[in-house]
Amino acid sequence: MTKKINNKLNKLLKYYSLINYNLIYDNQSINRYKNSTTRASGNKGELLNKLKISIGHIKNCQLKKSANNQVFADGNPNAKVMIIGEGPGANEDKEGVPFVGRAGQLLDKMLSSISLDRNNVYITNVVNYRPPENRKPTPDEIEKYFPYLVKHVEIISPKILVLLGSTALNTIIGDDEVISKARGKWVNKKLGGCQTNVIASFHPAILIRQPDQKQTAMVSRE
Repeated sequence: MTKKINNKLNKLLKYYSLINYNLIYDNQSINRYKNSTTRASGNKGELLNKLKISIGHIKNCQLKKSANNQVFADGNPNAKVMIIGEGPGANEDKEGVPFVGRAGQLLDKMLSSISLDRNNVYITNVVNYRPPENRKPTPDEIEKYFPYLVKHVEIISPKILVLLGSTALNTIIGDDEVISKARGKWVNKKLGGCQTNVIASFHPAILIRQPDQKQTAMVSRE
């Protein structure tokens, strides 16, 4: 593994330890991302645009029927770090951008603490439309969107794939994994044509709803 990738791994280890800090956030969405779009050019840009259109053409999807906007992605498509969450919430559905609500603010502060931001990470979700009442996506919904998620990862081809929450973990790694035990452990995984290093941790929304979990969100360095 190259020195550059090792530096990224070390930064992410620090990232998971820093989520134990007291971070301040409010109930408003992050409006500065309202007009944010993924910044890709050339062949990668064309592939992402085609993927976004393909997702928009998914048929027989109840999520699409109840949602206002497709929430495709945000950040830098050329980034070496890709983050996958569960699905859009109310603010994300309104803005059309992932992680712009309270959980997004917390995620941004964690990234900022290690000198990262949306200019050097890439963010998406397991499903691209908001599940009603912010419920978890059903197994059928996850299965429907999984081929598109794999293609998404394949296009970005990240060196590091960060899974936030049990839905992302189980979708990518498998249903036998439990987030409380799997968090902080590196797994080498092939998704489509992409071979990447995967790590999981608690979703920021869980840390907001259950602040006591911050004490258990420290990642093992073993």
